[in-house]
Amino acid sequence: MVKEIERYGIPIVHMATIITISQSVGANRIVPTVAIPHPVGNPSLSAEGEHELRKSLVDKALKALTTEVSGITIFD
Repeated sequence: MVKEIERYGIPIVHMATIITISQSVGANRIVPTVAIPHPVGNPSLSAEGEHELRKSLVDKALKALTTEVSGITIFD
């Protein structure tokens, strides 16, 4: 599905904990996330720490959306 959406010129960011799956489905922009049970969070953090973690992941995803890529690119 990722490849089909990008075929229409819409950039997609695949945020995932297991990046090999993202690579196998053909995602060109991949942002690694935290853990399988909590991909975009960490319940052991304080509310402020959780907010900062989520903000950093969204910032990476936005950077990935605005970056031209010519193949699979992982945004760490």
